[in-house]
Amino acid sequence: MNIGDRVRLLHGNEEGIIRKISSSGRMQVEIEDGFIIPALRNELVLIHETEKQHFGDKPVEEQEIDTPTPISGLNDQGLYLAFVPINDQSLSLYLINDSRQAYLAHASEVFGTNQRTLLAATLNPGEAKKFDDRLLKEMDEWPAFLLRFIPIHNTLERAIPAFERQLKMKPTQFFKHLGKAPRLDKTAYIFPLEQTTKELDIRALNQELDEIRPKVETSKTPKPARAIDLHIEKLATDPKGMSNSEMLRVQLECFDRNLDQAMASGMDEITFIHGIGNGVLRKEIHKRLSQLQNIKYFQDTQKDQWGYGATLVRIS
Repeated sequence: MNIGDRVRLLHGNEEGIIRKISSSGRMQVEIEDGFIIPALRNELVLIHETEKQHFGDKPVEEQEIDTPTPISGLNDQGLYLAFVPINDQSLSLYLINDSRQAYLAHASEVFGTNQRTLLAATLNPGEAKKFDDRLLKEMDEWPAFLLRFIPIHNTLERAIPAFERQLKMKPTQFFKHLGKAPRLDKTAYIFPLEQTTKELDIRALNQELDEIRPKVETSKTPKPARAIDLHIEKLATDPKGMSNSEMLRVQLECFDRNLDQAMASGMDEITFIHGIGNGVLRKEIHKRLSQLQNIKYFQDTQKDQWGYGATLVRIS
C-alpha cells in the first residue's frame, strides 16, 4: 500500500485515501468530509481499480442515518453520547436529549475505583450539552465514561427508572458509529444510551452523593499546601519495593487529590514538585491539566530551586 491508494476498513464500511504512512506502519486515512482516521496496515483492504469500475465508488452497504424522531418511553429514552469532530485531531463530547423527558445528568470518567466528574446538570428535552474535549490520537488512553440519568417526573403516565451506562471506547468499533447527531445537525460519532442500560438504585446513589458532597463544599474543604512534593520518597514508606507503574499511580493520586482540594477550597494557585527524571510524571500531569476547563494556565516554575522539575497551576 502506498500514499494515494484507496482503501476500505476491514472491519467497517468506511472508505478513504491513504494520506500518510509512519515508520511504524500506522497509516492515516482520509475518509468522507476530509476526516482523518488512524489505522494499521492489517486493518485495511486495498480497493482494486477493477472493483471500482464494476461497482463504482459508492461504499458497500451504504446506509443513510436519519435524525431520530423524538421519543419518550421505558425502553428507548432517546439519549445519546456524541463525539463531534472539531478538526482531524480533536473531538467535542456532547450529551443529547432527543426525548420529551427531562433528566438530571451526571457524566464522569473512571480511573479504577476513582471517578472525575465532567458534567452534572439538568438535561432538558431537545437539549444538547457539551462537557469535554478529547484528542483522537489518545483514544487508547481514554478512561471509561460513566453516564447516569435520573428522570425529572411531572405528570407522566408511567415512571421512567433512573439508569446508568459505562462506555469504554475502542477504535475498532468507534469509527462505525458515524452519523448525523440529533439536535446538533452535525456529523458525529453517535452512541445511543438506551440500550443495555443498568437501572440505578436511587437510595444507594443518594448515599454515595452524601459521602462525596462534604468533600466539594468550599467552606469545609481544607486547603492543601501551596507546594506539593510528589517525589515518591515523600509519599510511600517503602518505595524500593514498588514498580514504576505503582509509583506513578501513587503520585497521580496525590496530584489529583491535592488539585481537587485546591479548587474546592478556593485557592488561586498551587505548585506540584514532580522532579525531572524521565519526564513521565510531568507529561501525565500536564495532559490532565490541559483537559480541565477551570484551569487558567500552567507552566514550569521556580527554575532556580527545582530546575524544570515543578509546575505552577493557576486556577480560574
